[in-house]
Amino acid sequence: MRHPDFATPLPAAIARTRSGAVQQAVQRALSAVLAEQRSDGHWVYELEADATIPSEYVLMVHYLGEPPNLAREARIARYLRRIQNQDGGWPLFHGGAYDPSASVKAYFALKMIGDSPHAPHMRRARAAIRAHGGAERCNVFTRMLLALFGQVPWASVPCMPVEIALLPRWFPFHLSRVSYWTRTVLVPLLVLAALRPRARNPRRVRIDELFIEAPGRLRLAPRAPHQRRFWYGLFRSVDAQLRWAEPQLSASLREQAIQTAAGFVRERLNGEHGLGGIFPAMVNALLMFEVLGERTGAATARDAVERLLVDRGDETYCQPCLSPVWDTALMCHALLECGEPAASAAARRALDWLRPLQVLDLAGDWSERRPGLRPGGWAFQYANPAYPDVDDTAVVAMAMHRAMSMDPAAGYGDAVARACEWVVGMQSRCGGWGAFDADNTCRYLNNIPFSDHGALLDPPTADVSARCLSMLAQLNAAPAAGRRALRWLLRAQEKDGSWYGRWGMNYVYGTWSALCALGAAGVDAGARPVARATAWLAAVQNPDGGWGEDGSSYALDYSGYRPAPSTPSQTAWAVLGLIAAGAIDHAAVERGIDWLVREQRNDGLWDEPCHTATGFERVFYLRYHGYARYFPLWALARYRRLKQQGSRNVGLGM
Repeated sequence: MRHPDFATPLPAAIARTRSGAVQQAVQRALSAVLAEQRSDGHWVYELEADATIPSEYVLMVHYLGEPPNLAREARIARYLRRIQNQDGGWPLFHGGAYDPSASVKAYFALKMIGDSPHAPHMRRARAAIRAHGGAERCNVFTRMLLALFGQVPWASVPCMPVEIALLPRWFPFHLSRVSYWTRTVLVPLLVLAALRPRARNPRRVRIDELFIEAPGRLRLAPRAPHQRRFWYGLFRSVDAQLRWAEPQLSASLREQAIQTAAGFVRERLNGEHGLGGIFPAMVNALLMFEVLGERTGAATARDAVERLLVDRGDETYCQPCLSPVWDTALMCHALLECGEPAASAAARRALDWLRPLQVLDLAGDWSERRPGLRPGGWAFQYANPAYPDVDDTAVVAMAMHRAMSMDPAAGYGDAVARACEWVVGMQSRCGGWGAFDADNTCRYLNNIPFSDHGALLDPPTADVSARCLSMLAQLNAAPAAGRRALRWLLRAQEKDGSWYGRWGMNYVYGTWSALCALGAAGVDAGARPVARATAWLAAVQNPDGGWGEDGSSYALDYSGYRPAPSTPSQTAWAVLGLIAAGAIDHAAVERGIDWLVREQRNDGLWDEPCHTATGFERVFYLRYHGYARYFPLWALARYRRLKQQGSRNVGLGM
């Protein structure tokens, strides 16, 4: 089927010019990324969020009463001042709108560091916060932090008794019913909420000036926009009953619950890599061990937090986590696509680095829903054995499988087979996949007062499900699971032809993921779902030839594509998606390739200040510094390969 926007054949001279430009761009990018490979074979790039993580790091130091590293605090302050919006507040993503929690934490951290409240940037921040309703507008997690500092009363925080840790599995709220990130963040918080320690705060810094009303009178926040009136009202009444009942609970029951929660954390502490491998859980574990007087656990958690710092010389910030497996696996796909001997050799070294990181001997939290399933996944971080995810696992398995197809002597067969077994076993009943758990779909829980962020769960999503389907199709494995996944993915297509992107921003990411899966699964390029997706990608291309999308696309009132400046990673996704749909000759692909070539720097890399990934929709966004490296290289190399072969068939899952 020929789409009306397919390019007419280019004159030979122009085609040769583009081919030469692409060849040069691939070689420059390849040289740059090969120089960044670590000595042991892997890649890891910075992972940047927003102002909240470095601000919380500063507040953690002062909560503990540690002697601050003044030089480091000065560098963090420079970072926070640089990313402040012109309106005085702080956004959740580059170029985004004011966010109350990010702004309050950044102001609190800067004041804690020693910035004068009378400084121009602090006056602007204070004015912005008060103009948007004051610090009263902060979310639950920020309120809990402020309660620990004695800035607001505990009555302003939803009641979450630590006795939750003792509830049976059949109970409507149980830890196995929420996501891994909720589990690891929440459990130590339960202990803190029960014991209610007070931050040492040796400088006695307060931020009363950020509130419209007296902070001591603050009560629970109103219903969040995503929460349903009936369910929220029901859970608010439960919250009131819990507040009445909590003081009546026996001291022995409370102590048992505290020890159960602490035991959960100890079992998953994960050494220098930290609880859950994520900053909020690590800090909460540290504060929990500190109030319990467990010095060894506190020291271990403290060391894990320190490994997340990035020092840029004049600035310092704290990452939310580390991404070596994800970065390395995606880089392998880009290198294998290049085909040059040096690229293939580097990919083999990287895959050899990845192989021993496969979790084969620990049944993590995911086994609550899948008892008896053998482990076989990869985690996102250097080590996080309790929490592997199917997305990383599918991407690693596909890279290893491709390496074996290029070199039969590559010894990844057992690893790929075990990964496939685990991914198939993690399929949810509906046919899709969540990232870390199967059937994590108790959506009513997002209506509890604690879940004002709406990110309590890990349900199946189109992007993750597409990756798993891609793996099954590339490996020619588990056809029944693949058919169920394909049906689910087709049902998940949006009315405009796109797919939602849970972990990447947003519909461009989801549509790329889905088109790769459909192509690998053998869905004809002329089929209606593919044609609709191709038309959507072409329709949302920017006039400059690139693609862009930002966090506003996750708005609850989203009614169609919202334009944003072009970025290298999103342009690469769109190009790869169109190519997966058999549309390599589409005019949009040519314009996208030209944009990538034109925007490449002299050193072979691309600038990308924007956040193009998602931690939690509407709450937390990510800027992977590796995305502007391997995705553009991947798209250019694939375009080059298929053009040289005169083919429209990618022949791979990704």
